[in-house]
Amino acid sequence: MSRAFVVAGALLAALAVMLGAFGSHGLSAHFEAHPDLKPTFQTASEYHLVHAVALVVAGGIASRWPGRLSNWGGVLLATGIVLFSGSLYALSILNVRGMGAVAPFGGAALILGWLCLALAGWRGNRTP
Repeated sequence: MSRAFVVAGALLAALAVMLGAFGSHGLSAHFEAHPDLKPTFQTASEYHLVHAVALVVAGGIASRWPGRLSNWGGVLLATGIVLFSGSLYALSILNVRGMGAVAPFGGAALILGWLCLALAGWRGNRTP
């Protein structure tokens, strides 16, 4: 799983940079028409990039301390990126208000992912 987390995290980070550039340049007219949606897009982009880098780090943790905790940590981070940032992107770009209800589930996945990684590090080489 460690290599998969590194690859997925790097690809998600590249996507975050592309979406950030698209938001700054390609969506400027959209955000001028809907200025209330721009902060939502910026939050999605920020969390997307930060947690993509965290997913790369999770790959290192899974390599150093393999086990269920480190694997779940990476899976939950990836899931959280898709649910949290994905729902905020949909809300801010497509103005789909119902997508805001998905964000808390993504946020919970991100939090649980961090906690799993913390426990994996704390436990070290002990069996999960």
